[in-house]
Amino acid sequence: MLDTSREPVPAPAEAPADEPRGCLFALSQPPLMIFLGVIGCLLLMAALHDLFVL
Repeated sequence: MLDTSREPVPAPAEAPADEPRGCLFALSQPPLMIFLGVIGCLLLMAALHDLFVL
């Protein structure tokens, strides 16, 4: 049944605030950096191929 009493409701205990994690945290992950490195190398190889090969 619905509680309609006027007693104050105790505030829930706050959980410890975690440090916000942003873009730099994501870029510090090794699998992401390996993936971005491979993609960067492929783009570099394609650009060099277009520049120097007939």
